[in-house]
Amino acid sequence: MKTLIAEDDFTSRLLLQAILSPCGECHIAVNGREAVDAFTRSRNDGAPYDLICLDIMMPEMDGQAALKEIRSIEEADGILSSSGVKIIMTTALGDPKNVIDSFMELCDAYIIKPVEKAKLLDAVKTLGLIQADK
Repeated sequence: MKTLIAEDDFTSRLLLQAILSPCGECHIAVNGREAVDAFTRSRNDGAPYDLICLDIMMPEMDGQAALKEIRSIEEADGILSSSGVKIIMTTALGDPKNVIDSFMELCDAYIIKPVEKAKLLDAVKTLGLIQADK
């Protein structure tokens, strides 16, 4: 599994990387713009990400805008969100508006910080990215 972690907080990046790196390669982006750029580069290189963990509150471009742009790029290429990269929002924002907005923009899961290892791995398993024994 190839993962992109888009997170501006150093400690949160380390935590997500520690949880997900045993499952495969992990790359880091520190804002939404970097995440969209990394997503685009990986697709152009023929080695797309399987999973993106996307924080909402980030500088330059927030996670909601990055989610929307990533899904827009996939749609322009004729890729349905169900066949595209799996996106888990990993954020401190648990208010209904952000949750609903994220699912309206076709995220695959939403996890409220602090991220718990079991919840994150359960979400990744549910999305079919790792086997149940991980």
